[in-house]
Formats: sequence, structure tokens, C-alpha cells
Amino acid sequence: MMKEPVNASRVVRRLAMAASLAALVSAPTARAQQSQPGQRQGGTSATVEAAADVKSLHVQGNVWMLVGGGVNAAVQIGDEGVLVVDTMTESLVDKMLAEIRRLAGDKPIRYVINTHVHPDHTGGNEKIAAAGQSIVAGNFAGQVGQDAANVASVIAHENVLNRMSAPVGSQAPRPFKAWPTDTFFVDDKDIYFNGEGVELVHVPAAHTDGDVMVWFRKSDVVVAGDLFITPTFPVIDMPLGGNLKGIIAGLNRIIDITIPRDKQEGGTFVIPGHGRLTDEADVVDYRDMVTIIRDRLQDAIKKGMTLEQVKAARLLRDYEGRYGAASGFWTTNAFIDAAYKSVSQPAQTPTASRTPAARAPAAGTGGRK
Repeated sequence: MMKEPVNASRVVRRLAMAASLAALVSAPTARAQQSQPGQRQGGTSATVEAAADVKSLHVQGNVWMLVGGGVNAAVQIGDEGVLVVDTMTESLVDKMLAEIRRLAGDKPIRYVINTHVHPDHTGGNEKIAAAGQSIVAGNFAGQVGQDAANVASVIAHENVLNRMSAPVGSQAPRPFKAWPTDTFFVDDKDIYFNGEGVELVHVPAAHTDGDVMVWFRKSDVVVAGDLFITPTFPVIDMPLGGNLKGIIAGLNRIIDITIPRDKQEGGTFVIPGHGRLTDEADVVDYRDMVTIIRDRLQDAIKKGMTLEQVKAARLLRDYEGRYGAASGFWTTNAFIDAAYKSVSQPAQTPTASRTPAARAPAAGTGGRK
């Protein structure tokens, strides 16, 4: 097959994006210091993380990408107020809030959406919500009281609430004010805010069991959370319901949503949970890598290879230089452990359904969804 010649405009766009992010992100360059999903940056101390700045990059439409300490979040800003996707860590939340105020001025924060439960994406829930205001009217205003109207609504899949809370009489892992206030248990939930539809798409059993990607339909931006990251192999939190099969299903759903603009570049932008701003081509590359690894592991398991034999065979060696790590929170061996167990499980591949009957009511209609 003839190789496609290098396109000048494609190179220019890549260089421009790289330059923008180089100026934006002040994360360390060493692989051992890269931010790891679900963990402080490379296992570094809270003091080092607190020293990081939170910067913003206008993606397109109403959406901005926020970056701090190697963690990504996003905001949508318009006449109706501010919608925040993920709240970073507790040590970064004040800087994140200051950057939101710089971008949005005195516009109220109306909604907070959590893409999953990990504290590097939900650590600022309490402060961000307390800085906002909910849209409450009619008889419902009298039922919930003024205090409920003086905080932003925090939306997440119900599994996020289940992980943050605890049965009556037990100690909850997270404080009550950090919990989601509006949850859903079906495949999709819709919000119409700032003149555009916002779709929350649940992908079961992927990074965790409560993953949600957020699709800003008019702005043409997808916020993927840790379903998609660029620095490392996928992080699969199996104790919290994660599975490699769900990661692949989530990546395929992102690809279903995204549409490139020109020569497979630009168009729909994707904000990963960690790493640089991306588009469909980047997600396709990552999906192909993960799918190839799954197929290699499936073949190894069919041949009767044990986990230790798979590690010794170094079936991932052609990807280790780009995505692997020998130390830190998420090492190559940790990924192989989780991926091997995922592929060994007989459960069917999870899918992100689009069935209309499995769609939650739009936010703002009152009550827990």
C-alpha cells in the first residue's frame, strides 16, 4: 500500500497544538513523574501537587480545558452560567476555582459532572459545588429549601455515589458534601445548557464501574475522563469494577461520536482524563493499541500461558517505550495483571448502549434521576 504523503497543514496543526499545550502544562517530563489516574502525580506529595498551577485552553465553542498537576478537567461557559466537568484534587481546587472565575467572571456555577469516583477528579467537589448555585423553582424550591439552591448540582452515575457513601451506621469514605446530589443509573442522561445539548454517556465496567463521558454536542467536544488517557496504558481499577473490555467499548463509543474535519484531523476534540488535547485520530490509535494487546492476551490464554509466562514473553514490548513504566503508580506489570484478569473473565463485553428507553430525564426536572 502506498504511504500517504505528509500533509503540511496537518503538521502545522500538530505543532500548534503541541506548542499550546507546552505553554499550558507545567508537568514534569520524567516518566516516573507523570500524573497517574486515581493518584497524585507520580506518587508525589501533596506539597508538590499544590505547587502546580491550573491553566486553561479554549478548545472550541463554549468549552475550555483545564490542566493542573497533570490532571484534566473542563468547563462550559455561556449566558446561563458555568458547567464544570471534574473538580481535580482537593489541593488544586482553589486554583481551579480561581481560573474558572477568571474565565467566567461572576457567572454562576450551575452544574458539576463527575466522570468517575477517583479523588483526582472529584477532590474539589465540595468547594466547587459550594461556590455555585442551583436552578430551583416552583414548588420544588419550597421542598428542598434555600440551602440546596445555594450550591451547584453535582451529577454522576449512581455507582459514584455508591462508592463515596456507605450504609447507615458505617463510615463513608468521602464527606457528605462531596457526594453527587443528582444521579442516574441508565445509559444516557441529557442536559440542555448554554444553548447546546450535553449528553452524559455511561460506559459500564471500564476504568471503574461508574465512568461517564460528557459530550458537548454543539461545541463538538468530548470530555472522556479516565476512559481515555494519553501518558500510559489504560488504568483498570478492578476493585472498583474496571475491566479492559469496558475500556475498549468506551473508546469505540468515543470514536462513534467524533467526526474529523479535514484529512482525519481536528473536528471533534477529545479531552482525556490525563494528557494532551486530542482528536479522533488519537483515540483510534489508542483504541487499536488496546485492542491488539487484548487479542495477544486472548491468544496467550488460549495457548495455556500463565500470567507470569505472559510477562516473561513481553508481549507488550513494542508499546512499552511509549506507554510503559517500570515504577510509579501504574506500571506495565500492573497493567498486564489487570488486562490478563479482564481477558480471562468469561463476562460479555460491556457496551455503551444508545437505547432510547435507557435514557434518563433531563436535569433540572427535580429529584434524583
